[in-house]
Amino acid sequence: MTDLLTRVEDAVKIPLWDCRTCGQCVLHSTGMTCPMTCPKTLRNGPCGGVREDGGCEVKPEMRCVWVKAEARSRTLPLLPRKWRDEINHLRPPVDNQLERTSSWRNLLTGRDRVTPVGWQGEATRADPVDWPRPSMGEFEGPFTTPFHPREA
Repeated sequence: MTDLLTRVEDAVKIPLWDCRTCGQCVLHSTGMTCPMTCPKTLRNGPCGGVREDGGCEVKPEMRCVWVKAEARSRTLPLLPRKWRDEINHLRPPVDNQLERTSSWRNLLTGRDRVTPVGWQGEATRADPVDWPRPSMGEFEGPFTTPFHPREA
């Protein structure tokens, strides 16, 4: 059974952004496009199978989530500049234990920033003393995508 906060969050995010309730929301850094709608659930950019027309290789009738995210990150009128730039940031792996939990609660408690051992060498603690955490892009730098070639 889901709690009230999760139900309210779902009532807002599912109809607006086709949210899949992963518990680790990254809508702000993906042009308000839920990367979990990708049939491969890729959170760091498109796979190698994006068709020339921008279609998904798994579901050809569907536009690639990352083609949509990149376009929205540039064109959504109210998206803050900082969020626009986060399309290039590396996002940590999904913690499937957070599925169907409130990403709002997980953000406030820091649970959404706990990463598996091995990610960046060791697990990241959800310790409020460490807030605010820099984005992964600040550690790794922007990654190269077909839409964002690495600048010289």
